[in-house]
Amino acid sequence: MKTIGLIGGLSWESTAEYYKYINQGMMNKLGGLNSAKILLYSCNFEEVVRLQKAGAWEEAAAVLADAARKLEAGGSDMILICTNTMHVVAKEVQEAVSIPLLHIVDTTVARIKSKGLRAIGVLGTRYTMEQSFYCDRLREQGLEVIIPEEADRIRIHDIIFDELCKGELKAESRAEYTAIIERLRALGAEGVILGCTEIPLLIKQDDVDLPIFDTTLIHAEAAVAFALSHEASSLQEA
Repeated sequence: MKTIGLIGGLSWESTAEYYKYINQGMMNKLGGLNSAKILLYSCNFEEVVRLQKAGAWEEAAAVLADAARKLEAGGSDMILICTNTMHVVAKEVQEAVSIPLLHIVDTTVARIKSKGLRAIGVLGTRYTMEQSFYCDRLREQGLEVIIPEEADRIRIHDIIFDELCKGELKAESRAEYTAIIERLRALGAEGVILGCTEIPLLIKQDDVDLPIFDTTLIHAEAAVAFALSHEASSLQEA
């Protein structure tokens, strides 16, 4: 079993979900009392948010790259950045280490394509919805990307930072998100990426008719598969 290195705390609310999903996945795959080998570097989210607001992406990259190096030095065999937004510095994080970074967009695209979908809506922070690092990577892999109108993007962003990252799950905010998803459907979306790892705390598949793609769960499942890839090979050889 390979050791999974998590760059978390971005926010810790969703990092806790990563820890749960990865360990549940490992137990489901191996049975018994098996759990994952995990190293977690938990950032101070306030410091990272301050850099985001200032547009200080080089400084933010340095923070996450340092975390990645520490995880590699501790024995991690892979790196996960436990947030969608901070994949804006995924290239810098990967360049800082010799072990692979499992990119959240790539794991999500694989799941979307397995469902045969092409036109996909994206919910996330404004950074994720508006900057090129995320939606362009989706487009490069053959997906048509649909994002909400500006007023909806502002509201999605504010709910993430003012509520979800603080563990506040409000019925009225859920209703706002589901209404936005319906508007994306009207624009042609065949499914929706929950492109912020806190959004799945609020929105579940039962809340909407369109297929949703929980990036937290998908990323965690990819980590489990990677961590067990050697065991799978060994079983096939046997």
